[in-house]
Amino acid sequence: MNYSQKAKSICPSATLTIDAKAKKMKAEGINVIGFGAGEPDFDTPKHIKESAIKAINDGFTKYTPASGTLELKESICRKLKRDNGIEYNVSQIVVSNGAKHSLLNAFQAVLNPGDEVILPAPYWVSYPEMIKLADGKIVYLETNEQDGFKFTPQKLLEKITEHSKILVLNSPSNPTGMVYLQDELTEIAKIAVEKGLIVISDEIYEELIYDNLKHTSIASLGEKIKEQTIVVNGMSKAYSMTGWRIGYTASNQEIAKIMSNVQSHATSNPNSIAQKASVAALDGPKNEIDFMRNEYAKRRNYMVERINSIKDISCSKPQGAFYIMMNISKLIGKQFKDEPINNADKFAELLLENVMVAVVPGSGFGIKGYVRLSYATSMENIKEGLDRIEKFNKELR
Repeated sequence: MNYSQKAKSICPSATLTIDAKAKKMKAEGINVIGFGAGEPDFDTPKHIKESAIKAINDGFTKYTPASGTLELKESICRKLKRDNGIEYNVSQIVVSNGAKHSLLNAFQAVLNPGDEVILPAPYWVSYPEMIKLADGKIVYLETNEQDGFKFTPQKLLEKITEHSKILVLNSPSNPTGMVYLQDELTEIAKIAVEKGLIVISDEIYEELIYDNLKHTSIASLGEKIKEQTIVVNGMSKAYSMTGWRIGYTASNQEIAKIMSNVQSHATSNPNSIAQKASVAALDGPKNEIDFMRNEYAKRRNYMVERINSIKDISCSKPQGAFYIMMNISKLIGKQFKDEPINNADKFAELLLENVMVAVVPGSGFGIKGYVRLSYATSMENIKEGLDRIEKFNKELR
């Protein structure tokens, strides 16, 4: 049988694959320390859960409008004005089944076959596959640790051609934790406006920024760049609502209408109960977000100091999200017992099999010589996991 060549070309998510393998080992009674998944380890705040329970008891269990309830769209508009200084009306908001769904909608709404998407690397594992599904052509924009995993305006200009359609911007970043500051975004916005690039701005980690830095949405930097930007956000990271599956976009009205039409034939509306809970989250207090952010900062500080104390591995201090890119390039070519470490994939495989620590190899993010560790896990797990990594490292020859 000749199945879809496009669908067959899509690779599985490296992060979900590692996480599934670690969970399987745990289910078998193996004591695995998981640094793989991008999921907060905190529970959803109580007032949000209570809102969902009330929605169920009130019978709010039917279809809603395909692109989300008016109530939630109004709440999102208030949030964008209050937190980001951007004004949208409800017709410019599309609520979807998680920010991942929002991103897929955005690529499908904008791209035609052969359109180029400039994708800075390292990148989140799902971006390339989403672009492929939408028939786009990926143009990778390499960054490095020495430059803070950020691209310069000059490097961006070098990648732009007559076929360039989209620039993907993810700040704070998964997997690097880097954050673009306002002056940097201003330069990027100027180029995007001048060259007519649509910016897909993935801001899902906006609440998780440290060291008194401030999140800036590129869409807030003027009417022209706002018109060319699709802001993507959601409930999963800031409110520890990964399983609730609510994401949203804010864009110009034409793009919003296209995305809404696409979604109406794909999934229809997001979960009605989760939409009610999201209103409670967006309009409610932020004290639990502050608590989570402070806890993540403590874990980040410990991990950075500890990793940099271990021979032949290192990391930079991330400014946001809850990930660390650990540089293992000095371990490539070494051996664990009789097995050579040829790349980060082999390092991750041997680490999981021998000391039961799950990390994600950098190949899934478009970078060699690195693995990603999430600090969205307890300090106890972090300490134990890094102890095991140090033990593994000492056995290398």
